[in-house]
Amino acid sequence: MARLLRNASLLKRSLSATEQVCRREILGTSTHCCYFSSKGKRKSKSDGSDSNEENLSKKELALRQALDQITSSFGKGSIMWLGRSDSSRHVPVVSTGSFALDIALGIGGLPKGRVVEIYGPEASGKTTLALHVIAEAQKQGGYCVFVDAEHALDPALAQAIGVNTENLLLSQPDCGEQALSLVDTIIRSGSVDVVVVDSVAALVPKGELDGEMGDAHMAMQARLMSQALRKLSHSLSQSQTILIFINQVRSKLSTFGGFGGPTEVTCGGNALKFYASVRLNIKRIGLVKKGEETLGSQILVKIVKNKHAPPFRTAQFELEFGKGICRESEIIELGLKHKFITKAGAFYSFNGDTFHGKDALKRFLLENDSAREEITMKLREKLVNVETVKEAETVPIDGGLTEEVVPVESSDEETGAAAVV
Repeated sequence: MARLLRNASLLKRSLSATEQVCRREILGTSTHCCYFSSKGKRKSKSDGSDSNEENLSKKELALRQALDQITSSFGKGSIMWLGRSDSSRHVPVVSTGSFALDIALGIGGLPKGRVVEIYGPEASGKTTLALHVIAEAQKQGGYCVFVDAEHALDPALAQAIGVNTENLLLSQPDCGEQALSLVDTIIRSGSVDVVVVDSVAALVPKGELDGEMGDAHMAMQARLMSQALRKLSHSLSQSQTILIFINQVRSKLSTFGGFGGPTEVTCGGNALKFYASVRLNIKRIGLVKKGEETLGSQILVKIVKNKHAPPFRTAQFELEFGKGICRESEIIELGLKHKFITKAGAFYSFNGDTFHGKDALKRFLLENDSAREEITMKLREKLVNVETVKEAETVPIDGGLTEEVVPVESSDEETGAAAVV
């Protein structure tokens, strides 16, 4: 009996030892499994990151190959990174000759390499404003072309405005096709700074000239302008030429807008509205008189379209007959508004000097270039800073101002069908 009990205890001990060995082996096996599984997971993650890097490099390589192929096929500069190009990000401009209009445009003048439309009623100063742009471009050493489709350019007026007529190229074409073909050739040369076409309404298609009086020629001029602008837009960007189209307005006999709808439309179809980067609506709002004598006109320019700054700004200036834009009067009005010039009754004060009447101050500014440049620089510095701050500011919610939606003003922007006279 005692021998049986000893054998049972020995068997029990051996079984417990065997069980412990098995447990150790199981734990070791599971540890190895966890190690290999975690190692496998880490390896799969690294493989995924490697594949992402490989895919990214493949995309970059494919893009580089595509860019090289485009460059070899179409030439250098046919495609480029926008923010990495060496060209200046600021658009070069030419002054309009009006200080107030330059400020209203937001960039200091008319942008180079773009299409500009100046339109308005008769005797509103459209050609005069275009001649001022030519004069400013010539001051910078540029060459200019005036395409006189109306055959009405006055050389004496151009000289009085400041245009160097000896260095001004003039063309008086026979038909619209000839005028636009000439413009295309001039722009492609890349040697001209400003081209003025006066006017779109006078660009008569050859088919209309060959026809009889009273013949109907449906949309021939609109098709001509659309085709020409498609060709000219690329050449302009390469040559940095400003192409100014002077345009007339016509009255609409009918309008689908009802009361308050547009009453005017420009000539030449709608293509010019789309291709123009700047559109200026110019009109006469008053007369400048001295006693009973009329000396000039008060002009209002509304920037209907502007791709480089906020549109719908306005500018006013005096247009003296036979002389052009009166810069002195413009400076005086802006100086009074911004406190650089003070007025007490009929007396004006500037830099400690007192002048009796506006004419006396105008003569002083006309005869003293240093004084005129001084106040011009002060105005430019203040107005440019004001415009920059306005564009950067946002109106606070609790600032007492609320947004409202107002209907679009009556203009020629609507493209509804209408009869034109």
